[in-house]
Amino acid sequence: MANFIHPLSDVKSVEIGENTKVWQFCVIFPEAVIGNNCNICANVLIENDVRVGNNVTVKSGVQLWDGITVEDNVFIGPNVTFTNDIYPRSKQWPEHFEKTLVKKGASIGANSTIVAGITIGEYSLIGAGSVVTKNIPANTIWYGNPAKFIKYVSNDGKPFDTKEQLIDYCINHNIKISHND
Repeated sequence: MANFIHPLSDVKSVEIGENTKVWQFCVIFPEAVIGNNCNICANVLIENDVRVGNNVTVKSGVQLWDGITVEDNVFIGPNVTFTNDIYPRSKQWPEHFEKTLVKKGASIGANSTIVAGITIGEYSLIGAGSVVTKNIPANTIWYGNPAKFIKYVSNDGKPFDTKEQLIDYCINHNIKISHND
């Protein structure tokens, strides 16, 4: 099945995967790469040096700036804000933009801010409105300003108070646990 690109979007990239939907008022730069079966909701901007994996949902109002990689099965909630320059100034560009990596299965809640140059671990969950200023380990839940560790979480979304509970659950349900980043 072919992808769907809404006629009111401005998509310059030819690397849009099968079954991917790009909704109205999106802007996607020529060198961006977007995987299969993604949903890019209205009013999303994706710059050139951006890679989006398969089965990713990017909700409305998100900008993916140069240097951001989003792996498979990631959820990015509405109005999540990413940065790519630690010391921004108007009309002054850094030698290179910081690299931010959102690993497979992670979920980022609405209106969160992700500071440049960090990694969000596999299957981690960032609560709505959080400000993430450091690397987030796999299978953990964080929220707040600044975001703080709250609980552990399995790949299928069940929260646990201790790492031991998480490991027991995963063993008993034959679920592979991600290695901490």
